Amino acid sequence: MPPIHHKAISVMQVRNNWTKEEISAIYNKPLLPLLLEAAGVHQQFHKFGEVQVSSLLSVKTGGCPEDCSYCPQAARFHTDVKVQALMQVDEVVDAAKKAKDGGASRFCMGAAWREVRDNRDFDRVIDMVKAVNELDMEVCCTLGMLNAHQAQRLAEAGLYAYNHNIDTSEEHYSEIITTRTYDDRLETLSNVRKAGLTVCSGGIIGLGETDEDRMGMLLTLANLPQQPESVPINALVPVAGTPLGENQKVPFYDLVRMVATARIVMPKSAVRLSAGRNELSMAEQALCFLAGANSIFAGDKLLTTPNPDFKDDMDMFRILGLTTKAPFADKKKNAVAAEIDE
Repeated sequence: MPPIHHKAISVMQVRNNWTKEEISAIYNKPLLPLLLEAAGVHQQFHKFGEVQVSSLLSVKTGGCPEDCSYCPQAARFHTDVKVQALMQVDEVVDAAKKAKDGGASRFCMGAAWREVRDNRDFDRVIDMVKAVNELDMEVCCTLGMLNAHQAQRLAEAGLYAYNHNIDTSEEHYSEIITTRTYDDRLETLSNVRKAGLTVCSGGIIGLGETDEDRMGMLLTLANLPQQPESVPINALVPVAGTPLGENQKVPFYDLVRMVATARIVMPKSAVRLSAGRNELSMAEQALCFLAGANSIFAGDKLLTTPNPDFKDDMDMFRILGLTTKAPFADKKKNAVAAEIDE
């Protein structure tokens, strides 16, 4: 894609002292000027048109004891999700190979746990991480809360990133989840950071939150001691049987406004189009890429909800002139694991 130039775009600096008023002023700009500003910021920090392709596999599905109001995997809700035990390592490796063949450079594994427990299941996840790491893919996990020792074990196994979303603003959080606190989530992110892993943390829009809550969520992420390397922006996919199953679809222009605002306040982060992308047309996705989105999940499922498949995404890349990002382009393989290998 050709460079975007506009004399009104100033050089953006990475900051960790944003105010809600500043983020509000960005979020509430007229949409086209907002997109132009976000595109300019994106070009300062990233290769315009380069998009990371990730794949997400549910390695343990359903039966979760939490009460996240949006989640079909919660045991207390009556949904069509069937409980599945933790997968075997060879099954996961086969899925990772297919994802790599489809164009993915990052492979994410999700388990429907409240927190990591030091048992044989976690030992198996460690083996999964080691095995997928051998495929020269960035390996990511989302397993719920974890302590510092568990984060260190994952790092030593070769994990590249850990996903733990904050979901929404601190003020709105208790309306959505009561089985763990906002501070619990922030503590896990701190443990991940201390282990030398990269952080993947974002949230969901469409939970019944206000614009103020959306800005509050971005404020929390932007003002972390170190901003997340990856920020997923999810649009709620309502699932029958969950408390939010009747919520209305998020208007597209709310989603692209969130993408653009996240890009401006977290200029170095990968802004990831996540849940809800299956509902977007190619033209709508193109606007999101213009606004600074540079990471997607590909594959026909996103844990338990529908997602575009690899072929459709590669067709879109060809039409829009997008290129796929190579693994470890931003950071070498986990240094802890490298030292052990040596």
